[in-house]
Amino acid sequence: MTRPYSNDLRERVIAAVVDGQSCRVVAERFDIAVSSVVKWSQRYRATGSVSPGKMGGHRRRVLEPHRAFIVVFRRANLTPLAG
Repeated sequence: MTRPYSNDLRERVIAAVVDGQSCRVVAERFDIAVSSVVKWSQRYRATGSVSPGKMGGHRRRVLEPHRAFIVVFRRANLTPLAG
């Protein structure tokens, strides 16, 4: 997976958009994808920040609610009955 662009670049891109330049012009000027400029602009308007969101690790632990149950059965060396 690639690293996110630097906050310095993001701030310069957003500053150019805030100054009134179009996303296409800004993308060409900074040699990045138009979609990146659009997404960063949306993020800035929504949160007031240009920092990238968390990458990866968004998956919640599916079995966490059943942890106690699983631990008891593993310690007893038993398997739950089907049905």
